[in-house]
This record gives sequence, C-alpha cells and structure tokens, in this order.
Amino acid sequence: MRNLTLAIVLLFASGAMGYAQSLEESLKTLETPDTTLAQTKSAEPISAVDTTKSNIDTTRIRLGKRSIIIIDKGSTTSVEIPDKEDYRDWDITYKEKRKFKGHWAGVEFGINGYMNKNQSMIMKDDLAYMDLKQARSWNFNINFLQYNLGFGTDKAGIVTGMGIEFNNYHFSSETSLKNQNGITVVDSSYVDFNVTKSKLATTYFTIPLLLEFQVPAGHHRIHFSTGVIGGVRLGSHTKVVYKDGGKEKRKNRDDFNLSTFRYGLTARIGYRGLKLFANYYPTSLFEKDKGPELYPFTIGLTLIDF
Repeated sequence: MRNLTLAIVLLFASGAMGYAQSLEESLKTLETPDTTLAQTKSAEPISAVDTTKSNIDTTRIRLGKRSIIIIDKGSTTSVEIPDKEDYRDWDITYKEKRKFKGHWAGVEFGINGYMNKNQSMIMKDDLAYMDLKQARSWNFNINFLQYNLGFGTDKAGIVTGMGIEFNNYHFSSETSLKNQNGITVVDSSYVDFNVTKSKLATTYFTIPLLLEFQVPAGHHRIHFSTGVIGGVRLGSHTKVVYKDGGKEKRKNRDDFNLSTFRYGLTARIGYRGLKLFANYYPTSLFEKDKGPELYPFTIGLTLIDF
C-alpha cells in the first residue's frame, strides 16, 4: 500500500514537471499481493507493476514515454528515473506528415521558336530574314531556387523560385541583326561570304508563379501545373561564323531593342522521370516599333531535378 501511495504522489509530481498531460479521470487501482495496476483514460497509457522478489519490492510506473521505478528494501525506499537512452528498445513509431513539394528547380532543355502577329511560324516577305533553323534554336534553363506553399495538403500548392534562361535563335539565312538609328533591322553584310552560323542569343533572369496539383497514380504521382514566368533580360548578342579565306567569327553585343521585361504563360506535366513544359510569351521579343513583332515560345523537358 505504501508503494501505491508513493506512486500516485509521483504521478502528480511528474505531471507538474511536464512529463505527461493532465489526468482526465481519477486513477482506478487494483492491488493484489504481487501486483499493483494503475490506469487512466488519458491520451498516453500509465501502468504500474509491482514485482516482489525476496525482501525487495519493485514498482515500475510508466507514464507515456517516461518511467519511474520505486524500490522498497525493507526500511529504505529509493526512486529511480531512467535516462532517455533506456527507452531505445521501446516500440515507438513516429509518422511525419508529408509536405507539399512542387516541380520547378532543375535543369531544362527545349526548342525555341516564335510566331508573327498572325500567330504563324512562317517568316516571309519583310520577316524572311528572321526565319529559323528550328532544330538548332535551343533553350537551356537552370532553375536554381524553389519555394513551396501547400494548401494544407501535400497534393496541391503554389510554387515559386528563381532561374536563369539561355536562348539561341539560329537564322536560316546568311544575315544577322544590327541596331540602326534606334531600330533593329537586318544586317546583310555577310551575304557575300559562306556563312555557316548566324544566331541571336539572349539571357534572362526568371521568377515563376505556378499553381500545381498532384494526382496519385499507383505508387507515384502525376503532377501538372500552370502559371506565369516573369523575366528580366540580362544580356544579348549576335554571332556570325563565316569563311573568308579562313574561318572567321564576329560577335556583336547589344540590346538590339529586345524587351527588357517580359512575362510568359507556362504549362507543365510530369510522371516519374518524364517531365515536359511549354512556355509562350505574349510579350513581343522586341520593343514595340523598334524591331520585328515576334512572340517567342519554347517546348522542352526537364533533364535533372534539384
């Protein structure tokens, strides 16, 4: 009986020290010559076991993840509280709630193109010099930073971040671009040479704002997202490679009246290792009335996820 009384006192003391939640009901006790049992209907079970061995009575009280041992040796009584290391053999399972993680960060590769004001990819008449070698007009993105904001679930949320976008537009004609009197026009100074490459290269800093959903498909998920991508131009240049007795290269760094700021619409879908994207920019490639009216687009895939 003395052990039981001391056990109840220690239980109240342990609750005051923060080792367990407050007891919802008074303890129900049951005592036999060999065993003492105390239970409560609180969230964590409390149990006490008294085992008599010769003249030593041992009472072990388990309160949630803590344990108190009372040892009665006749005229002396001692109390032990084991260290946390003693609980390593207990069967305790922790389950962490899965957080939403979107899909933006990574390395992407795609094919570039653009359309005229009539939404046609065919460049003719006064735009013939802007006709592209589509297979060599590529896009390369390094999306190095990503932030996720879930909607209280791991299957839907907002995705944003940062990235760097590199674009190449390879011209099919033996011409290039130049800035003349504040207007971007065709540069025909290479038509008498054997031109092997003529391109316009641009670099943008990008920030996306995507709404993404993920749908379970077996043990994996299909994810799809849509949103906008804002861009700030960091640099641009033209490059012409031609033969004039030997191989010659000409690189001209200029802004070519390219739009400094732009925004694009994006749609993305993926399953496991296959992730595709498509971007379309309603903002013209060049500033209004300072160059051809062209609207870029990109179709590509994700090579590496971060």
